[in-house]
Amino acid sequence: MIKKAIIMAGGSGTRLRPSTLALNKHLIPIYDKPLIFYPLSLLMLIGIRDILIIVNDHDKFLFEKLLGNGKKFGIKIRYKTQNKPTGIPESFIIGEEFIDNKNVILILGDNIFYGQGLVEIIQKSKNSFKNGAKIFTYPVKNPNEFGVAELKNNKIKKLVEKPKVTKSNLAITGFYFFDKKVSSIAKNLKPSKRNETEIIEILKYYQKKNRLDFTKLGRGSTWLDTGTVRNNLLCSNFIQIMEDRQNYKIGCLEEISYRKNWISKKELSQIIKNMGNNEYSIYLKSLIN
Repeated sequence: MIKKAIIMAGGSGTRLRPSTLALNKHLIPIYDKPLIFYPLSLLMLIGIRDILIIVNDHDKFLFEKLLGNGKKFGIKIRYKTQNKPTGIPESFIIGEEFIDNKNVILILGDNIFYGQGLVEIIQKSKNSFKNGAKIFTYPVKNPNEFGVAELKNNKIKKLVEKPKVTKSNLAITGFYFFDKKVSSIAKNLKPSKRNETEIIEILKYYQKKNRLDFTKLGRGSTWLDTGTVRNNLLCSNFIQIMEDRQNYKIGCLEEISYRKNWISKKELSQIIKNMGNNEYSIYLKSLIN
């Protein structure tokens, strides 16, 4: 069982400049809502209500303005700052007090997950998770751009970061489960050639101990990485098509919290009132009408 999660939303977003010279990449709109809404919505959908968001020091007030302490969504959000981008594993050192010797989820703030049955798959994994680590893999046509899991007899044989040659097309997505030992493991990592610690080194530690599990996300699921300008546009187009066709919002935090009875109709009405008259607030009104 896991009840806590960390969203890594720091970094400098160099691949998205010049936009990220003035705005954190996790606050850039993906169609009709900020990017941070999508990973946060997945955590809420699987029942996580205690969340730490790690941000850059100079962006913290923007996240607080957008999300507050999470109360309006029926959750609890805390913030910690990362002074400089020294690697994803630093999130477990910065968040050690938050983790508090408990199991924890880590999701990268620029990842979007969507698909029928996806929430049920992840929720089942979350409820049964006890110790070790778990990754979620996704088939891609360009595995050389990702960390890749190579399998043998349906078990992880090898983990490779951006392999030049590999027979596997299973990319490691930016969504992980870890046990309470992850902070101490992160503290012992040495920086790579990029002068950053690497998340794949933590995964390799668990794999060598035979304590790394995995779940394949198949054709019914979508994993989108928004790390480039082109990918941002593709993600926005995907969200627009799905929302227009189905008339449901993807990543709508207010809807999730309302449908889970984490906030009342009165509280949702107040959110709508403060949001003004726009397509998003009109959608929210439809939920209570």
